Order: sequence, then structure tokens, then C-alpha cells
Amino acid sequence: MNYTELKANVEDICEQTFTADQHAMFAEQAEQKIYSTVQIPALRKNQTGTLTTGNKYLTMPSGMLYVFSLAIISGNNYTYLLDKDSNFIREAYPNPATTGTPQHYAIFDETSFIIGPTPDANYAAEIHFGYYPQSIVTAGTTWLGTNFDSALLNGTLVEAIRFQKGEPDMVALYEKMYVQALALLKNLGDGKLREDTYRSGQVRREVA
Repeated sequence: MNYTELKANVEDICEQTFTADQHAMFAEQAEQKIYSTVQIPALRKNQTGTLTTGNKYLTMPSGMLYVFSLAIISGNNYTYLLDKDSNFIREAYPNPATTGTPQHYAIFDETSFIIGPTPDANYAAEIHFGYYPQSIVTAGTTWLGTNFDSALLNGTLVEAIRFQKGEPDMVALYEKMYVQALALLKNLGDGKLREDTYRSGQVRREVA
């Protein structure tokens, strides 16, 4: 389902015409809820960077929501750093001038990681992370619209019926259909498309 089809379906089901801004608001709010609920493996990104000697910080990729893994690369060898809190890094490595092979990382602020210990050399780094993909509003077509349009349509309808101040029974019906579609998507994204993970902390759903 592309964006043109999504808008047409919403208006047909709701039996009301909406403005372009209203359609965009409905779709974007639905996408945000879905992407925040299900970690779809197809919506991962990979980016490389460089840890530099004596610099304990690494800039985050733009648009990053959460981290799957951070590794340093030496030749063909990958060493995955352990995810910790920034207070752990501060306590475990209190002197930033003391350098070594990085072992841990933490989210320091909205734009950077803190590394422990401070790198003793330049290291290539590879980050796997989750992100909000481009909205169907601007992209026209998306993975969600193409592969699981029931979640997108029903999520958008929930936003539309709420905007319309619909009758409680209709609101409940739309929400029920959305929850059912989201459960199927979670079974796919957090179940069938996800095997055991190398580190803890990622959602893993048992497949029925």
C-alpha cells in the first residue's frame, strides 16, 4: 500500500475527506507508534566510524534511535564492545588519560558515545542501530506499507477516528483491529525474523 492508497482507504472507511496535513499527521503518528513498538530487522542501519587515539568519545550516527551493537575492527577481526551506563564508564575508567583497547561503551548524550578505556590507537568502528525510516508521507512507499500494510492502515485509522471524536464503540473496534495487526507484526519482527542475539537487551518474542 502506497501513500495515495493509504489516504484513499482512510477516507473511504471513515467516510470523510481530510486535508493533506491531517492525512500526514495520522500516518506519521501511526508510524511512530509502530516503529517504537516493534524492532523490525529490515529497519536496521549499519555505519562505520573511527575511534581516535586519546579521544574517549564517538559521534553517534544521525537518526539513531537505539544500538544493536558497536564493534571495533582490526584486520578481519571484530571485537564487540559491552553496552554499559555512562556512570559505569566513569567509575571503571576514572582517568581519561589512561588508554587501552576499548572494552565498553555507553550513550553519553544525544549525539555521542563514551568509550572505556580511552582508545590507545585509531580503531575502525562499526555500529548497527535502529532508526526511524523515511515516512510514507514523503517517501510514497515504505517497507511497512509494502510488507505489512494492515498495521499501517489500522494504526492510521485509530488516529483518524480519534481526530473525528468517533463513537466509543467505533474507537474500540479500530483499536482492536490495530492491536491484532500489531501483534502479527511483532510475531514477525520480534519473532520469526529474529534469532538469538549475541548480547542481551534486544526484544525476542516466542513464535506461536
